[in-house]
Amino acid sequence: MKFRIITFVFLLFLWVVPVIGQINEVFLSSPDNNLKGELKLIDGALIWSATYKSEKIILPSVMGIGGYTRNLTIKEVNESAKDTIWYPVYGERNKIHDHYTCKTIRIAQDNNRNELLLELRAYNEGLAFRYIFAEHPDGGTYLHITGEATEFTLPEGTMAWFTGRAQGIYQLLPLKDWPGESERPLTLQLSDKLYVCLAEAEMIDYSRMKYALSNQKSNTIICKQYDAVDEITPFATPWRVVMAAEKPGKLLENNDILLNLNSPCKIENTWWIRPGKVMRETTLSTKGAKELVDFAVKRKLQYIHFDAGWYGYEHSKESDATTVNVDPRRNPKGDLDLHEVVHYAKRKGLGVILYVNQRALYSQLDEILPLYKSWGIDGIKFGFVQVGSCRWTTWMHDAVKKCAEYGLMVDIHDEYRPTGFSRTYPNLMTQEGIRGNEEMPDATHNTILPFTRFIAGAGDYTICYYRQKSIMDAEQSGLNVTTAPSKYIKTTSAHQLALSVICYSPLQYMYWYDKPSDCKDEPELEFFDAVPTVWEDTKVLGGYPGEFVSVARRSGDSWFVGTITNNQKRIQDVILSFLEEGKDYMADVYDDDPGVKTRTKVSIKRIKVNNKSVIKANMFSSGGQAIRIKEIIPLSEKR
Repeated sequence: MKFRIITFVFLLFLWVVPVIGQINEVFLSSPDNNLKGELKLIDGALIWSATYKSEKIILPSVMGIGGYTRNLTIKEVNESAKDTIWYPVYGERNKIHDHYTCKTIRIAQDNNRNELLLELRAYNEGLAFRYIFAEHPDGGTYLHITGEATEFTLPEGTMAWFTGRAQGIYQLLPLKDWPGESERPLTLQLSDKLYVCLAEAEMIDYSRMKYALSNQKSNTIICKQYDAVDEITPFATPWRVVMAAEKPGKLLENNDILLNLNSPCKIENTWWIRPGKVMRETTLSTKGAKELVDFAVKRKLQYIHFDAGWYGYEHSKESDATTVNVDPRRNPKGDLDLHEVVHYAKRKGLGVILYVNQRALYSQLDEILPLYKSWGIDGIKFGFVQVGSCRWTTWMHDAVKKCAEYGLMVDIHDEYRPTGFSRTYPNLMTQEGIRGNEEMPDATHNTILPFTRFIAGAGDYTICYYRQKSIMDAEQSGLNVTTAPSKYIKTTSAHQLALSVICYSPLQYMYWYDKPSDCKDEPELEFFDAVPTVWEDTKVLGGYPGEFVSVARRSGDSWFVGTITNNQKRIQDVILSFLEEGKDYMADVYDDDPGVKTRTKVSIKRIKVNNKSVIKANMFSSGGQAIRIKEIIPLSEKR
């Protein structure tokens, strides 16, 4: 695939229309007029609300930050709009539409010499707003921001997919009696079957927000800031985002709004940013690493990754990330010649990624970056990062910027969740912030992720294959797969195949708990061999959080489809109407099949299809189906 960062202005119109005088109401509509926001000044306080296709999605709620909550006046409103097309270096799509209307409101407060700007944007995909602390003509003012008064009052009966931590389990809860603060993004189902997602964008030098329930108002969600932010004017907060759709899958299809709310790419030459599939090396030995390189070449992976322990015990202050010194708990022999393996991998056309704990990153970052570049390293996985505070959030994004200076890609692990920074620095390829196969989630959890966590962006789920108990064998032996021993993945083989399509991650870690010797060259591995990690188009074919999901993604002239069910059996139609009309295609369909004489029990059938075709996904409990569709090129055209 060819990656570009060209920004093409399809249509751009900007204007400033100041409205001056006594202003008590401000209205804003999305370009398609489906989303509308209203801001009113009532008794010196800002009260906002929103509708989607005339249905109320946000009831009158307070806006404000710091001390800007009362005795306010609206001094001026400037209107503007934008309509552009830009091309990301990589993504779930190869073309992104940035189209919105905007109103910037200048707010004054009695006895306060500084003014606050409230920037409101209306996209077809959602509403977004942020607070901007303006600079006084006499110079900057020191800020100490301890929180904001922003509220989201939802209609009665709204339900939320709640998780208290980025790697947590989801619960569907009403807007009362939450067991704590909720992670973002937060997906909500309104009683009238509309879906809303609350999210955060461009959170790069600020304190992380979570959502909590108001103690004063029912059905009201408030923003909870991790810690104080100390800054100097002018300064803008992260964006608060309210997405709305009639189907939950549309929220995932519309998640480019979070990228649009970030600054354009600041890396001039991006040729070295290369998405691909990765497998980790856990033996931390020269022999094991070379065997992994050979396996990666055979299975068409693009990178190998050296796991924690290659420079010593990762949690020890004495461990030196500039020196190869294997932790004896990982490999008592310590027989790893990292430089020899890197050269071996490069000769085979593979890249190398190193894991480094934040403890070493913090103390040695400026030293290791040029060093790793000289070793021929392609990327770093940041491990056990601290998240939440303004200090560590700022440090983290500054570290990504420094990695870009040395041509190093980044994967951030643990509780970090994205807010669109990969648009500005696309060397931030992926991040965890997800309960993936490291923690052996069940299938129901996996069907929730596309409608919640993946709205925020790429997630390093760590796809597995061999370290599992066959669902069919489990059912025949009376074992409940959802309570299987922890060493087992709690889904079928076809479910894991499908996850490589459903779980978007430009650096896609494969065979996470597996080793090369586990592989018996099962025929269905051709799907893993062929599946890319970035896409030209993405469509959510259907689904509901906690039940099932079906996602189709295109790369070149091929479509890949992943469909998974929850812990229950399910028959689901996969409708191929997204294919181009008038063309014939060949579909390779991968299903769980207890009759297949392999450990993985996956059958393959090849059928001719077109855009009128429907393929049935007959899924076992915790199962799935994967499909690869390629256009049939007539012989006359091949010549």
